[in-house]
Amino acid sequence: MTLVDRATSALVDHRTAVVSAEALAARLGRWATTDATLSASLADGIARLVREGELRGGDRLPSERTLAATVAVSRGTVVSAYARLYEDGILDRRQGSGTRVAGAAPTAARSRAGRGEALYASLSSNIDLLRAVPAISPRAIEIVHRHRPVLDASTAEADPAGLPALRALIAQTVTDEGTPTTPAQILVTHGGQQALSLLVDELVSPGDTVLTENVSWPGLTDAVRRRGGLVHGIRLTPDGIDIGDLEAAIVVRRPVLIALNPHNHNPTGIQTHPLVRQRIADLAAEHGITVVEDRVLAHLSFDGLTPPSLAALRPDAPIIAVESLSKWAWEGLRVGWVRADPVLVRRLRGLRQTTDLSTSVPAQLLALDLLAHAPALRRDAVVTHREAALGAGTLLASHLPDWEWRPPRGGLCIWARMPVGSAAAFARHAASFGVSVAGSAAFSSDVDTDDRIRVPITSPLLDEGLRRLADAWEGYRDCA
Repeated sequence: MTLVDRATSALVDHRTAVVSAEALAARLGRWATTDATLSASLADGIARLVREGELRGGDRLPSERTLAATVAVSRGTVVSAYARLYEDGILDRRQGSGTRVAGAAPTAARSRAGRGEALYASLSSNIDLLRAVPAISPRAIEIVHRHRPVLDASTAEADPAGLPALRALIAQTVTDEGTPTTPAQILVTHGGQQALSLLVDELVSPGDTVLTENVSWPGLTDAVRRRGGLVHGIRLTPDGIDIGDLEAAIVVRRPVLIALNPHNHNPTGIQTHPLVRQRIADLAAEHGITVVEDRVLAHLSFDGLTPPSLAALRPDAPIIAVESLSKWAWEGLRVGWVRADPVLVRRLRGLRQTTDLSTSVPAQLLALDLLAHAPALRRDAVVTHREAALGAGTLLASHLPDWEWRPPRGGLCIWARMPVGSAAAFARHAASFGVSVAGSAAFSSDVDTDDRIRVPITSPLLDEGLRRLADAWEGYRDCA
């Protein structure tokens, strides 16, 4: 049965919010095949269904006795599993109405909300291969050095939406790139990450489902889980997100938001095929579902070609774009923006008034100078990172010849697969050799994958870092 077929015979009848023991047992599948105890395995299976959105806040579960008879375990096993889920805040006892799923599955959020923290956990004595941070280019340094902001009365005003001059220049830049935009559609932010976080805070409520790639930037998925939302990952193919799986998930999961990084994807480097991009835009229009396109890395294609935004493909669709200067101008500047419907921009402007008020005025003035030179700065970044990727590939092939990877066509990373073992375990092992790396579990949306290492091409110490990784791998591989 396909996911779409299951939409007509769903696990829960949401009119009565009652889950039958038979339906629950069917969706749990082979839950008792792990090395954990039966009660722990059952609890993990139910927690997974909550995390993936197949069980939602308020859904009533079968009694311990009924479920025990259905899955052929003792009543004590179910009692113990439910007790653990009560303690974790995933289930709730309600007098007279039995056992129900708690509204926001708080423990699922707590246990997975900090994946992005792993990218900042390098020891001070280690070579840091955790983050992909591009160096500022000589052209950008020259612009910064000659920039002298004039902080008169007109520029000292801190509008939460951004300085009018910067909003106008961003709008014109986006328009020139093929997406007609007005200043009213632009909100200036402290980088792309704040833009994503603001959008999640405004658009996602506890219990809501967000669709994204099954391997995704943890800054997005962590933000969703902090809101009590549920993340469901869609399989990636060499051409981008699997459109069939995405269509099915829209029907089954009823998401409030689809958030994608479709060009020079972080961390895999995948570039989404134009036909797939068009279908994503069409789905947004057909279903009326908001799509957030992360375009922070879109201008770093090694062939110099930047695809049109999803919003340009379907102007009638509720599509939002997030961009930033950080990857092609200066990572340290922290200036980005949201391109959205003016009504949503006004709502986000109001939200900022209760958080950080506005983006730094001197930073916005400097962003005006850098954005005026965007074409040249982007060309510089493409040349620099294309050469860095070639060099990184040569080093990786030399130091770790049994690892598998595709030469990246853009972006800042190589997504390398280990032939054996656990990436998380290897990362811990490598730390003792003086190098810090991130394994694929840090980027997994909802189903853990544990066989990939993200290798940033931007590190000035990459050769030595990969040499230490090779030393660590030599000892680890034989024991894996």
